[in-house]
Amino acid sequence: MRNVVITGIGVLSPIGIGKEPFWDALAAGRTGFRPVTLFDTSSFRTNIAGEITDFDPLALLGKKGLRDLDRSTRLLCSAAKLAIEDGKLEITGEKTHTTGVAVGATYGSLHSISQFDRTAIIEGPRAVNPSHFPNTVLNSPASQVSIRFNIKGFNTTVSTGFCASLDAAAYAADFIRLNRADAVLAGGVEELCEETFMYFHALGYLSGADSSTASCCPFDARRKGTILSEAAAVLVLEDEQTAAQRNAAVLARFRGYANAFDPSAKENFHGTGAGLKRAVLLALEDASLAPEDIDYICACSNGSPELDRTETAVIKSVFGSHAYATPVSSIKSMVGEAYSASGALALSAAVGALHRNLIPPTMNFQLQDPECDLDCVPNKAKQHRVQNVLITAVDPYGQSSAAVLGK
Repeated sequence: MRNVVITGIGVLSPIGIGKEPFWDALAAGRTGFRPVTLFDTSSFRTNIAGEITDFDPLALLGKKGLRDLDRSTRLLCSAAKLAIEDGKLEITGEKTHTTGVAVGATYGSLHSISQFDRTAIIEGPRAVNPSHFPNTVLNSPASQVSIRFNIKGFNTTVSTGFCASLDAAAYAADFIRLNRADAVLAGGVEELCEETFMYFHALGYLSGADSSTASCCPFDARRKGTILSEAAAVLVLEDEQTAAQRNAAVLARFRGYANAFDPSAKENFHGTGAGLKRAVLLALEDASLAPEDIDYICACSNGSPELDRTETAVIKSVFGSHAYATPVSSIKSMVGEAYSASGALALSAAVGALHRNLIPPTMNFQLQDPECDLDCVPNKAKQHRVQNVLITAVDPYGQSSAAVLGK
């Protein structure tokens, strides 16, 4: 069985574009929440989101082939380009068939579908622009990455909601472990659009939807929901020997992962604990580590009251007395809930923690919830020896995933 390492990272987030700016923003506790400019929010009770405002796809990708790509595809292709450059990955004719793409995406094409169908319904099918049809297909962003960077290996899109990009990374690691690929661009993408915002608003997931001030404050007793955001993050996963042969800088080791589904779970994260506990235990087993070997937990908690309580309870159950000695923070207090892209953002943040021995804080923390009484690294990054990081992802309807990265 081959070992899997991470040799490159490309990030576009509300708090920074590029690996180092992203890590710098996390270390500084910088939040990326601002009034939405991408669409009209006058019909909603909140107008705050994690929007990427300094994104210039032309500067990153050039003009060729850009016009017909939707925002999700532009974001993902840009993240892929940054990851390839960061990892100094050369996709030659000899290597193209052993390089793959695995992307987590769930709502990426929702706006494109809406606009395409709107034209067809109002003006008739003959009025639609056929060049825009590929944007309505969920695997279009991943496919465009392969097309743009001449990647002829496998191409897969994973749609498991909040867990999607963590699952995509695990899928990529499996391909490498089983000698079906030498390198994989693995990550996730979600764009901020009116349709997705409306969905989360209607479900009551958004902070500020009750007309109060929007705030993403995981583990805090004042929390009333999350803040929706957008992001794209791509990591270069590679066989360790292949990376060594090309003298690639190894950023982290992909040590283990697992996922589990709990059919008894109900919406809004109720009853998701059993699935998450199983995923964490199996991930630790896959990594051949004990709970006390974990130095930091990059949590999925996003300010949803039930999720934060559930994740805390699972950590206590798995880690026992060691739970109180293990820092557990949520970067979503700064980047918001990027849904399918959140796992890839968390993996990128975890690599930063390993690389810098610095744990990002949970921002906006003021009033501790007695049921969320672990060390959430409140409001200020913590210098800490980090050898192994546990990353979690939980979907409101029963899907749970966990991964372990190490130095």
